[in-house]
Amino acid sequence: MIAATTAPSRSRRCVRLGVRIGLAALAVSAFSAFGAPAHARGPDGIADVAEKVIDAVVNISTSQTVAAKGGGGSNTMPQLPPGSPFEEFFDDFFKNRRGPGGGSKGGDNNPPRKTNSLGSGFIIDASGIVVTNNHVIADADEIHVILNDGTKIKAELVGVDKKTDLAVLKIKPPKPLVAVKFGDSDKLRLGDWVVAIGNPFSLGGTVTAGIVSAKNRDISSGPYDSYIQTDASINRGNSGGPLFNLDGDVIGVNTLIISPSGGSIGIGFAVPSKTVVGVVDQLRQFGELRRGWLGVRIQSVTDEIAESLNIKPARGALVAGVDDKGPAKPAGIEPGDVVVKFDGKDVKDPKDLSRIVADTAVGKEVDVVIIRKGQEETKKVTLGRLQDPEKVQAAVKTDEPAPEKPVTQKALGLDLAALNKDLRTRYKIKDSVKGVVVTNVDANSDAAEKRLSAGDVIVEVAQEAVSSGADIQKRVDQLKKDGKKSVLLLVSNGEGELRFVALSVQ
Repeated sequence: MIAATTAPSRSRRCVRLGVRIGLAALAVSAFSAFGAPAHARGPDGIADVAEKVIDAVVNISTSQTVAAKGGGGSNTMPQLPPGSPFEEFFDDFFKNRRGPGGGSKGGDNNPPRKTNSLGSGFIIDASGIVVTNNHVIADADEIHVILNDGTKIKAELVGVDKKTDLAVLKIKPPKPLVAVKFGDSDKLRLGDWVVAIGNPFSLGGTVTAGIVSAKNRDISSGPYDSYIQTDASINRGNSGGPLFNLDGDVIGVNTLIISPSGGSIGIGFAVPSKTVVGVVDQLRQFGELRRGWLGVRIQSVTDEIAESLNIKPARGALVAGVDDKGPAKPAGIEPGDVVVKFDGKDVKDPKDLSRIVADTAVGKEVDVVIIRKGQEETKKVTLGRLQDPEKVQAAVKTDEPAPEKPVTQKALGLDLAALNKDLRTRYKIKDSVKGVVVTNVDANSDAAEKRLSAGDVIVEVAQEAVSSGADIQKRVDQLKKDGKKSVLLLVSNGEGELRFVALSVQ
């Protein structure tokens, strides 16, 4: 009885064996019918691409003189490339045996020392033009390009663009070089195979492959983010290396990864070739970037702001301020306008407008389509030149506690007061700023969620100027009667920088 319950009978074993054989046969027939899953292991063309372009991919070696820290002399820990397999060993040896700081006790008059690092790059012109990342060569005293055959050549810096993290180098080759050409990153599709070649962990030229995981990715690393995202393995040392399509054309420059450990977890980003080509051309021609400048401060058009401005659907870039010396001012562009098209290109959000304007030639006259009070208008603007470094200022806030409150009126979860000399002094508000000052914000209000704070000045309500709390309450009451769900405020900080905020009136 026990044997019968603990071990299957002969007939049961036969039945199970028959089932297994049937399943195996089914798997074989399915495999034969549909063919081997070749793409599960990648396309066959990867080896051909690697063989074709490998000699155009280079290592970038830099050195920099820095002040020594801790103990010196023979006890100073040697400088190793980040990610080197010996890094942890030397770190333990010097720190544990020489004490904190990794050096000998006593004596801190250490001479400056040199640090070295390695990155990647690629040759785009057989005359010796090399593209890499700016962060690979930033602050370097010396830059060397190491060819695939090991030849080391001193490089000259042609120019850098910090905003896209790109740099162009020039070398004098002792022999003819292999160069690669740029492809069209706009033609990439999600799921397309790509090949990354670089110098991960200072090991030398390494080939990895993956697919395009996303396009036009904005990770808030810069003003012109539009990255290609890929799961091709990109590690430390790959920075500045090329991302190829299966035709062997460069469709991106590998720039950064998202990783908690510093190693690849399948989330890497490359600057698309469409951006790289424009930057490289200007760096080669001028040694610097000459970007277009519209002269406006912009912000997103939220659903609430779109409803207040009668824009359906929510889109475009809302003009929050206009530079008095910028090209937009004489063209008639005003705060409250929403830019929906620039030089024939649709503007979906502020990032779109920033990228399009930056890529447009300085001095070019362009048509700018705006929405003003629900109606489309076209303005002609002659672009100026964006000066570097670009001055991007965050809204200035004051955390100073407010003393005795003046006579105020409550509206929209705000305590409001007419501007006077005392309030201007208390909140450091310039004389040029006009409107109604916020002296307190209800912590449970929509205004608090939208980050309004004491010292902000409400300049306009529903695109009409206000000078008292009563003006604001009157406008809000009228909007409620009209069935509006939100009210659009034009808000200034003490310095006069403007932004739009939509608050619920319900």
